[in-house]
Amino acid sequence: MTPVELSRTVLHAVRRAVDAGELAVAVMPARVVVAPPGPGGCGDYATNVALQLARPAGQPAPRVAELLRTRLLHADGISDVVVTGPGFLNISLAGGADARLARLVRDILRAGPRYGHTDDLAGQAPELHAAHDARAVVLMDAVARVLRSQGARPRLTCAGPPEDAWVRILGIPCDIPVDTGTRSGTLRPVPAPADPTPLGRDAARWALLHPAPHDRPHIGDSQSEQHLAQLETNPLFRVRYAHARTRALLRNAADLGFTPEPGPVAPHGDVLPFLADHPRVLAATAAHRAPDRLARHLVAVADALAPLLSSVLPLGDEKPSAAHRARLALAEAAGTVLAGGLSLLGIDAPEHL
Repeated sequence: MTPVELSRTVLHAVRRAVDAGELAVAVMPARVVVAPPGPGGCGDYATNVALQLARPAGQPAPRVAELLRTRLLHADGISDVVVTGPGFLNISLAGGADARLARLVRDILRAGPRYGHTDDLAGQAPELHAAHDARAVVLMDAVARVLRSQGARPRLTCAGPPEDAWVRILGIPCDIPVDTGTRSGTLRPVPAPADPTPLGRDAARWALLHPAPHDRPHIGDSQSEQHLAQLETNPLFRVRYAHARTRALLRNAADLGFTPEPGPVAPHGDVLPFLADHPRVLAATAAHRAPDRLARHLVAVADALAPLLSSVLPLGDEKPSAAHRARLALAEAAGTVLAGGLSLLGIDAPEHL
């Protein structure tokens, strides 16, 4: 069960409790956030949905949590639910850790670059309006891409017509309607201090999107060249290099006569939690209109993946084993997440670097 599927399972339990008259909630939550348990938690995932529902339901949070716990214990794919603290639901998935790992990797490979895409925002058409500024328009374009990945159909406008260089080099759509009226909620990040287009599309978009909108991007200053450097100090390079390494491993494995097969991976480092968290990151990026969250997440995935890559292929006369096939599948899954995330930022994920 993926985090997205678990979120839907918890939401279904809430709806069934409301339908049964156990909870009186006027407005249902649109989605339920599940995440790895924090300090004092247990299991595979935790959610604070009971705390969110307690006040509108007029019941103590522990009571709401127990109601939901009873229903979740009968859900397919869930082995145990424990209530901790003021009302957190801590959920353990069915099967051991190895089985859950294999399911996660299999789910990612099945979905491909669309892993984490949902229809949770289907029917919504949020309006995005950007100031007439290169960074603002790139930000709007990235936000729109992520919103579409969650099922929304955003409507874009700009305070002025996109400049030709923004379209040709930065990949901005050329048909964004112009609206010169005063708009609330206009996307107006701190402007780039210099023209970003000399960096080229990929480096320029990363330079504009990786910092939070209220932070000043490093363009046209002494640190500007880092965006083009193929060095470990360049986070974009680390992300693209990690993806390219996974593709090279797949090619090399094919030459050795074996293919990826999800299964137990030991050691697997810290990459698994980041892969499992990818759907939540996409949802948060869409909700907060913050592509920097996705960019930082991709850097975390790449950095967590790096220690695994050297153990994927057999060494010397070693024969490919089930462990090699499982590590190759995990590497492919991580590369898939990196490619999908970069695509949503409008950045290429080359197979060779």
